[in-house]
Amino acid sequence: MTSDPISDMLLRIRNAIKAGLPSLELPGSRIKGEIAKVMKAEGYIADFTLTNALPRVLSIELKYNNDADSAIRGLRRESKPGLRKFCGAQDIPTVLGGMGTAILSTSSGVISGKEAKQRKLGGELLCTIW
Repeated sequence: MTSDPISDMLLRIRNAIKAGLPSLELPGSRIKGEIAKVMKAEGYIADFTLTNALPRVLSIELKYNNDADSAIRGLRRESKPGLRKFCGAQDIPTVLGGMGTAILSTSSGVISGKEAKQRKLGGELLCTIW
């Protein structure tokens, strides 16, 4: 069992993209499902499913552009178990000048950085995607 399941999720996505796989399966949880929901809403993945039966499994269908390039260029885990990163609504980072997305865990759930700025919510900066 890993000590940081979100980092494990991002690493598995990165490895699947490098291998050119169309989809991947990984151990699922509620927070991973919420992160996948934000990734789908922002256009980084094609689709995902989270099974409710135990053990939970998160299936992610990766999105590729016409020339076989992935929609995801990079992933970075920002807040780690050893060093949590929190930011207020005015401190939410812009990723690549607005070309990327920050994912935050707020009191209203897991949302993108753009939505958090609009709703004036701060929280834990989970990861950035570009």
